[in-house]
Amino acid sequence: MMQFTETPPPPLHQITAPFSNPNMNKNQTQRTRPWPGFPTSKALGSFGDANCMEQLLVHCANAIESNDATLAQQILWVLNNIAPPDGDSNQRLTCAFLRALIARAAKSGTCKLLAAMANAHCTLAIDTHKFSVIELAGFVDLTPWHRFGFTAANAAILEAIEGYSSVHIVDLSMTHCMQIPTLIDAIANRFEVTPLIKLTVAGATEDIPPMLDLSYEELGSKLINFARSRNVIMEFRVVPSSYTDGFSSLIEHLRVQNMVYAESGEALVINCQMLLHYIPEETLFGVITSTNSSNPYSFESSSCSSMSSLRTMFLKSLRSLDPTIVVLVDEDVDLTSNNLVCRLRSAFNYLWIPYDTVDTFLPRGSKQRQWYEADICWKIENVIAHEGLQRVERLEPKNRWVQRMRNANFRSISFCEDAVSEVKTMLGEHAAGWGLKKEEEDLVLTWKGHNVVFATAWMPA
Repeated sequence: MMQFTETPPPPLHQITAPFSNPNMNKNQTQRTRPWPGFPTSKALGSFGDANCMEQLLVHCANAIESNDATLAQQILWVLNNIAPPDGDSNQRLTCAFLRALIARAAKSGTCKLLAAMANAHCTLAIDTHKFSVIELAGFVDLTPWHRFGFTAANAAILEAIEGYSSVHIVDLSMTHCMQIPTLIDAIANRFEVTPLIKLTVAGATEDIPPMLDLSYEELGSKLINFARSRNVIMEFRVVPSSYTDGFSSLIEHLRVQNMVYAESGEALVINCQMLLHYIPEETLFGVITSTNSSNPYSFESSSCSSMSSLRTMFLKSLRSLDPTIVVLVDEDVDLTSNNLVCRLRSAFNYLWIPYDTVDTFLPRGSKQRQWYEADICWKIENVIAHEGLQRVERLEPKNRWVQRMRNANFRSISFCEDAVSEVKTMLGEHAAGWGLKKEEEDLVLTWKGHNVVFATAWMPA
């Protein structure tokens, strides 16, 4: 069951009073326009399939956007009665979208009756857990969602760094270096003389789940000690940098390092695990501008072409560093539309997957399941309830990232047979619904045949 607050808010059908306008008399309330085909409670069973739930959410979103409180109220009543927070996977998914829509009404100030209801009766803040290192390591191992990208990336990196005595790894990951211990272990097992590993991470302050309960400096000490136990010498550096400006300070730091070590033959590995989609792209262009000459992404006005988006400039800056390999792993869905309904449909038809899979590896009522579903709810709320700079979940599908990488003058490289074999072995440890397919040089994780996460590898063209 999703845990949003210490004391869960009462179901919406128990607090219908706030939907009523206190200035209306009884007769006026009875004359409110019914939703076409509005069902009785006995007929709600016919609304229980996913397609119908999606249509109801779309109608509700349109009603909220058009400030039609009466229509929104009626649809929300239906949704609340068919989508309990402890129901099946489709019901829990729909409940999360329902809460996100109410949160949007409260944040935007539209549909003021709904906003008043949300503020008065529902504390909609999602209770995201702060993980210890041990908890997070176990958490990401529960499902292939992250393990797929870790496994594919590690195999590609091992092949790329063959013969180097020093390897600089820039880890841009939303899972706080949880991939690195397995990579260190693989390096220790593969090479008779292990290379020096220099690990650089972007020390951002944004609260994006999963969140860690210790500093990156403390995390670095743990990683150095683990590497030492495997006879691998490792250096760890945190560069304060944020996705909001395209990791500009990190790029500047890497440029300086690149000049210093250019002649030493050091391998440069850029490992991007589900983090680059937080960098602002074209649909947010013009909101963020900079004229700071020390910023590697300086540009002068919001009239620049879309090719000057921070996402594009970040990839071109990576190319200028001439990296040995760039691994790019992310979720295969488009959540960039500025149209709420388009975004809702896209998110609904993708985020059913984590709800569907959770029943295969976490029991109902477990703490880990609460954490897992709270993280999904955070994503849904960010996609639906927020706009502008606050809407950071701006995922793009694989084909768009492939085009971006090619435009930045990278060429794709195939994952070797060892990589494919290791991914298949890893998937064998999980539920039967998980699958793997190869699309040209890329690998794609699937659930029941639907694309979930893609992994791509790149070298300078």
